[in-house]
Amino acid sequence: MERIAIFPGSFDPFTVGHKSIVTRALPLFDKIVIAIGYNSEKKQFFPIEKRIQWIKESFNNDPRIEVEIYGGLTVEYCKAKGAQFILRGLRTAADFEYERAIAQINKKMEYDLESIFLLTTPEHTMITSTIVRDIIRHGGDASQFVPEVQDPDAYKL
Repeated sequence: MERIAIFPGSFDPFTVGHKSIVTRALPLFDKIVIAIGYNSEKKQFFPIEKRIQWIKESFNNDPRIEVEIYGGLTVEYCKAKGAQFILRGLRTAADFEYERAIAQINKKMEYDLESIFLLTTPEHTMITSTIVRDIIRHGGDASQFVPEVQDPDAYKL
């Protein structure tokens, strides 16, 4: 049976911390689906199409990594994709408490679904999409916090 993990998030933008989690998780799974959650109630900073493009570029279109958009419950999306695992990164104790609660609810809803947590590397602990958006919004250089992409002006407003 193919081991499929879903890495859900808004990835607005996808950061070097996100990339590190996926790269380090690749040996554990046959396929990782980076699933960009769509929430009509949440204001997007970067268009979903751009996020998909940047994530694909970050992994040079590695066939083990898919990038998709999804809506609704993550457990339902996992069932539809035949995924047995949800991959999440943890930066802080607060992240752990938040993610633990979600993982336990997901487990109650879908018993065969396992949540896998990877700790961020120390150099990525402080990086969040929110902070990166603020840097970009205010004209700062966020290049050290996002994966390199073909368009050098991609993250500029």
